[in-house]
Amino acid sequence: MAQAIQMHLNQALMRIPRRAESADRSTLAATYVTAGSFSAMINSTDHQILFGRRGTGKTHGLLHLHDLIEQTGDVAVYLDLRTIGSTGGLYANEALSPAQRGTQLLVDTLEAVHDQLVAVAIDGRDFDQDQVMQGLDDWAAAATEVEVVGETEQEQTRGDADEHVGGLEASLGRTGGFKAGLHHKASTTASSRRKRTGVEQHRVMFGPLSRAIQAVADGIRPTRLWILLDEWSSIPLDLQPFLADLLRRSILPIRGTTVKIAAIEHRARFFIPVHDDYLGIEVGSDAASTVSLDDALVFDQSRQQAQAFFRQLFYNHVRPVLKTMLRTATPDIDDFTEGTFREGALPELVRAAEGVPRDAINIAALAAQHAHTGKIDVSHVRRAAKDWYLRDKKIALKRYEGADQLLANLVDEVVGRRRSRTFLLPAADRPATIDALCDARLLHVLRRGVVDPRHPGRQYDGFAIDYGCYVALLTDDTKNVPADVFHFDKAIVDLARIGG
Repeated sequence: MAQAIQMHLNQALMRIPRRAESADRSTLAATYVTAGSFSAMINSTDHQILFGRRGTGKTHGLLHLHDLIEQTGDVAVYLDLRTIGSTGGLYANEALSPAQRGTQLLVDTLEAVHDQLVAVAIDGRDFDQDQVMQGLDDWAAAATEVEVVGETEQEQTRGDADEHVGGLEASLGRTGGFKAGLHHKASTTASSRRKRTGVEQHRVMFGPLSRAIQAVADGIRPTRLWILLDEWSSIPLDLQPFLADLLRRSILPIRGTTVKIAAIEHRARFFIPVHDDYLGIEVGSDAASTVSLDDALVFDQSRQQAQAFFRQLFYNHVRPVLKTMLRTATPDIDDFTEGTFREGALPELVRAAEGVPRDAINIAALAAQHAHTGKIDVSHVRRAAKDWYLRDKKIALKRYEGADQLLANLVDEVVGRRRSRTFLLPAADRPATIDALCDARLLHVLRRGVVDPRHPGRQYDGFAIDYGCYVALLTDDTKNVPADVFHFDKAIVDLARIGG
């Protein structure tokens, strides 16, 4: 392939958007790649929680689902909870009770959904306009009820004002003549003064609110209402059960509605027990199921499936870019793969991505930058993975106390002493720092529920130390990265022994 076209292929990889929300909807639809049965699962009308670490495609999946819903004629409302109200202000103010902050958060969320539905109603969709608009009016009233806790004093005065406006007022009559006269206006004015010594607080009237939402859902039938809530984990952790409980009481029971919530598993709290009851959403009851993108993107049993997924992912993203760059016909997926990667480079890139699309895109862009006008080879992939680890993932460790020391201990034990990259930990009673390292994409769960053949009653989860972290330790790019294989005689790690 000509050097100029080769350079365009590398430049196209470098120009792939890193985040789904930064791309337009048509691009999102064209670049979406289905991971296993994930698409079929998320398309169900059940209420669901979508789990996935940063970069696994939760936002892309919800926005893709939004487009599919609209194509079928249903009504979809997508909300990025980072943009609702004042996530970093009022909601984080610990001077207020969790109940107060949680109620305000629900009010802001309901108002955001309400505003989008008003826009849909104004567009003139084929449903009962009067019932929908009346339901939306009742929705707004029930969701924004304010009560004053404390004492208030109010004084009101009234007076009459006589206003004369001089001049000629003319109008054209039906017979073609003019009608003229002096304009005279009389008005009554009122003034009031209120001394407030209490505090205004929002309260949500769940009975009227549920009836209003049901009226809206009934008014748009047979169309279904889908509410897609993204970035759940941006909400303060102590407020999440309150918002979940308020959603359970006001929206989840409504016929004709479906709620999907995208969250990071280790930074989400949907349920807390309260005496003989609970606060929040109970998975399996209030929400039918959870869907994990982390699990959907683990291709432990099929390397070919993983390579096919990421090859399609790269091609879907570069194809629209190449159309604007090349005067010749856009290469097909086989020509793109052959023209971009040398032998062994794509499988190595798939290993480096560890099942995370955003990491794959970033590593591919860095590898293309290192390759410049040539094809990407294994050394470019390893150098890019190392750079991505040092500039992004390693810095993120500062947010988690003790995580950097635990990772260093694991590297010393697993890589240094055992010459491996994989290890096993008991499935239960793991420290929170392990979850933090998974959240930061420095540890990756390759397999869940591994049974020790010597002790069938014990279960373990199989982990791998991040590829970029491992290659950062290599002094020679030609060394092989260990295969992701678990051997019980040497894979189980005792965290207490290594200081975890």
